Amino acid sequence: TPGLWVSRLRNLTLLSLVDVPVLVSAPSIVISQMPHLLALTLSRANLSGPLPHHWHCLRLAHLDLSSNRLTGPVPTSIDLLASLRSIDLSSNSLSGPLPDSFGDLLALRNASLSNNSFSGPIPASFAALSALARLDLSSNQFNGSIPASLSELRGLRVLNLENNNFQGVIPFNASFVARLESFKVRGNANLCYNKTLLSPKLKLGVAPCDRYGLPLSPPPQRATRSDSSDYAEDGDGDDDDNGGGKGSDGGGRHGPNRLVLGVAIGLSCLVFLVIFLVCLSKVCR
Repeated sequence: TPGLWVSRLRNLTLLSLVDVPVLVSAPSIVISQMPHLLALTLSRANLSGPLPHHWHCLRLAHLDLSSNRLTGPVPTSIDLLASLRSIDLSSNSLSGPLPDSFGDLLALRNASLSNNSFSGPIPASFAALSALARLDLSSNQFNGSIPASLSELRGLRVLNLENNNFQGVIPFNASFVARLESFKVRGNANLCYNKTLLSPKLKLGVAPCDRYGLPLSPPPQRATRSDSSDYAEDGDGDDDDNGGGKGSDGGGRHGPNRLVLGVAIGLSCLVFLVIFLVCLSKVCR
């Protein structure tokens, strides 16, 4: 097969196969005999099976295994690739939590793990990736809170966390978000932002937080109410819909009560009658 044939080229430093089916069960079979590889691309190559647990190309700087059928977790042995600057594992069926050893890839600049089934929180060890410029974790099943320590990555320019299960308050302020070229978090139903730290004008695609750090729901649409903010903070208890307000009908009607009006008219008539009788008696004299 192409994979077995290529693996015999022991002195290769660069291997790129895109849209070329490699009929082997796992990428480890292809690279097991290539200790000098510096860059490896096997994209849309119909690869299946797990990621290698034993890496033989320890000087690898670029790894692209995107758009295959790889399964299973990222092995803890990923930290053996200490020279790795770019990793793309997107569009596979990889799963499980990311190992803490991912944070040992100190040379890493670009990481794309999107469109998989990864779960669990973002490892705290990501805070050590000081060279990281692009991080794409979108369209997975990551959960937990977003680590505030990501804001300490001074070189970070692209952060994509959309379509996951993150929850709680976005821990970033406006200066950090302004430093990013792209920041995406929509598609996380239990995530919200603090309106004192981030402006609604950013249009992040998530709700603002209430006083308890939970996402606010949009208020019901009312024809008589115009709210300039994205979401209302709390219910006002206005009773304009149930007859307790100031409508023309109901308990708070405009205008005088009918009984009072009737009494007033009756008294007016009585006064007029008395005056008329007094005047009439004076004329008759």
